[in-house]
Amino acid sequence: MRTVELVARRTLEIFERPLPPDPAAGEVLVKLRAVGLCGSDLHWYQDFRIGHTHVTSPIILGHEPVGDVVAVGRGVTTHKVGDKVAVEPSIVCGECEFCRSGSPNNCVKCVFMGGPQHPGFFREYATVPARNAEHFPSSFTYLQATLIEPVAVIVHILELAPIPIGGTVAVLGAGPIGCLMALMAKLNGASHVFIADRVPHRLRIARQMGIESTIDTNRENLVDGIMDWTNGRGADVVYDAAGHPDTIQMGLYAARPGGQYVLIGIPSETVFNIDIHTAMNKELRIQTIKRSNHKGYEAMDLIAAGKIPDVMITHVMGIEQTPEGFELVTHYRDGVGKLVIEMGN
Repeated sequence: MRTVELVARRTLEIFERPLPPDPAAGEVLVKLRAVGLCGSDLHWYQDFRIGHTHVTSPIILGHEPVGDVVAVGRGVTTHKVGDKVAVEPSIVCGECEFCRSGSPNNCVKCVFMGGPQHPGFFREYATVPARNAEHFPSSFTYLQATLIEPVAVIVHILELAPIPIGGTVAVLGAGPIGCLMALMAKLNGASHVFIADRVPHRLRIARQMGIESTIDTNRENLVDGIMDWTNGRGADVVYDAAGHPDTIQMGLYAARPGGQYVLIGIPSETVFNIDIHTAMNKELRIQTIKRSNHKGYEAMDLIAAGKIPDVMITHVMGIEQTPEGFELVTHYRDGVGKLVIEMGN
């Protein structure tokens, strides 16, 4: 089978590798059909690390996969050959205090498929635990189904930092996660939603998704814009989907007293300076986010209800074009929004 492997910083190579072994008890073999490219994939690609975790040997990225079950292991009764599934990328123990309390994203034994711990899904076949292969409706296309994992992330964000009904929301960063966050804020009762970015075509995609108030930070000061609109009050919730030190600081400035700042994006920097006194003087609640907390089925319900437009998927490439695709998204070329890699027939 073909695999796409990150072998050095900003260097992806395509290899021919043996097929995975037959699925063991409790496992299924999935033929991958499509895999979305996530911002965290770009961090591994561009920085060869995320935070304090470094890449030390070639890895297979990709954690937004969908495909078909082509074999089932002993004792698997929940799946059959031909089932269409989206793969939840976190393998958890199901027994620790966090799994048992409804926070499997914090599982102490978690193994994440798509980074240094375990190969991801930019490959043609993968063997995964059956419990990680989530059935999606037959009405979904494979492209639609690649949105399940990123939408699940938004569902989890709203668990931890819900939208105040009638509140004002600011979203920093109009990439796929930022656009989804802004859309879900609107659907969940925000009276006004701003979205800001420095890349004009990303703001255009946001408008196509129904987010009218866009701020081009090349031309307009984000904090001034939000303060003008709110008569100096600030946003009830700031969702930072960019995760840059500058946006973190702007987010703290843009939030109202007693409001909330939510960090979604992953900073490239491991240590940086922010004006924490501003947050303290406003008594802000600061929330961070880790993955989707296994909210795939909730995400499917939203997609099935027609709540999530796939206009954000602007580019589809074949597996052999994956290196080109990573460079496309890295440099924001060709009006790219969400890129999906199709793995072939």
